[in-house]
Amino acid sequence: MILTVTLNTALDITYRVRALRPHSSHRVSEVTERPGGKGLNVGRVLAALGHEVTVTGFTGGATGRSVRDQLAESAGVVDALVPVRGSTRRTIAVVDTTTGDTTQLNEPGPAITPAEWSAFQERYEHLLRSASAVALCGSLPPGVPVGAYAQLVRTARASAVPVLLDTSGEPLRRGVAARPDIVKPNAEELAELTGSHDPLQAIRSARRRGAHTVVASLGAEGLLAENAAGRWRAAPPRQVHGNPTGAGDSAVAGLLSGLVENLPWPDRLARAVALSAATVLAPAAGEFDRPTYETLTEQVAVTSEASAA
Repeated sequence: MILTVTLNTALDITYRVRALRPHSSHRVSEVTERPGGKGLNVGRVLAALGHEVTVTGFTGGATGRSVRDQLAESAGVVDALVPVRGSTRRTIAVVDTTTGDTTQLNEPGPAITPAEWSAFQERYEHLLRSASAVALCGSLPPGVPVGAYAQLVRTARASAVPVLLDTSGEPLRRGVAARPDIVKPNAEELAELTGSHDPLQAIRSARRRGAHTVVASLGAEGLLAENAAGRWRAAPPRQVHGNPTGAGDSAVAGLLSGLVENLPWPDRLARAVALSAATVLAPAAGEFDRPTYETLTEQVAVTSEASAA
């Protein structure tokens, strides 16, 4: 079983409009709702790849009930979310169908009490007993300690469960110091963590701070990864246009599935890039266009470079 953690779950709502213009009214051509938050997206993609997945984190209120009801319809995903008094947030993505651009509006999430945080930690430790890998994903809701991910990384490592961290800001800085097996920042998050806008220098700095493997997402240029065994670049054969929401989460699913299947790093990266690109063509985060994924998996160019291990 692969475990994904989403402390700040959401109901993802996507609006599609012909052209998004500030200060004007819009007629929405299509609305979709999906369980959201990075870890839930990762879990749904992993399940679509045929893996057993359990998702945990916090959920509450009417929005939380909608999230759980829709999760129940996701084949292969086991719901181990922890109920809270506050209401699960909503995230709004407005897709301009003319340009393909997406505008994102993210609510902050419910305030978590100390008792609710303690209940989650107990659930997490129990779930780790049967987990083959764990992904810690996304932002922290109000009330959760800023060092929460560092604590959860240490708990996973104490249980000998490989852990991937995908967050940003201070939670990422503290989490990296706890020595996760993999971190997957985008270029902006990596620069914020290290102070360097040069991806190679930033990756090396992140590794010195504690990360065993750093996989940097470089947008349309693909992924750049480095660990003690080497350094690789993985790039899609062509640029794919569509809704990029959730593309990074699909890359995480590719990395995690490759880890539990014990694939070589080039194959893990090729899968991650193909899934990410195929998600851009899907209607919502947590989904991917399977024909595109299967085609691109064979076409992603992965090159090995000398690393500064």
